[in-house]
Amino acid sequence: MQSDTVKRLGDLFDAHQPRLYGLARRLSRDPEEARDLVQETFLRAARRPASIPESGKGAKAWLVRILVNLCRDRWRRLKVRREAFPQPVWSMGGPSDPESIASARSAVQQALERLRPRTRAVVVMHEIEGRSKAEIATLLGMSEATVRWHVATGRSKLRKELSHEG
Repeated sequence: MQSDTVKRLGDLFDAHQPRLYGLARRLSRDPEEARDLVQETFLRAARRPASIPESGKGAKAWLVRILVNLCRDRWRRLKVRREAFPQPVWSMGGPSDPESIASARSAVQQALERLRPRTRAVVVMHEIEGRSKAEIATLLGMSEATVRWHVATGRSKLRKELSHEG
C-alpha cells in the first residue's frame, strides 16, 4: 500500500472512528463486537482504497454504509441462529430497581433485534443517536421519505413488541 493511501486511511480512522464506534455500539450487544465491526469497516476500506470518496462527507457516509452493511450481515446470521434456537421472553418488573432496568434494556434490545436490519439501523441512528432524518438519508444513501418510513415503521413495531412483553 502506498504511503499516501496509508496516510489517508489513518486520517479517516482518526476522524471517524469515534463516531463509527458509537454507532456500532448502539447496533451491537457488546463493546468487543462493536470494536470488531469498526475494525472490519476500516479493513474493507483498506482493501479498496480507490473506492473511498474524495470528500470528507462522502467518505463518512461511505464508511457508515459499510458499517451498517456489516451489521446487517451479522443480524441475518444471528436471525438464522435465533430461529433455530428461540430464546424465552422475560417479563419486566417495576421500573425502579436495577434488575427491572436491566430487564427493560434487554427487552428493548430484543425488540430492536426483531426489526428488519435497515429499519433497525435507521431507528438507532434517529432515536438513540439523535441524528436528523436528512443526515441519515445522506449517510445511508436513501431518500428522506424512506428514512421517515423506516422511523415510523420501527416505532410502531417497537411499541407493539414492547407492549406484548410488559
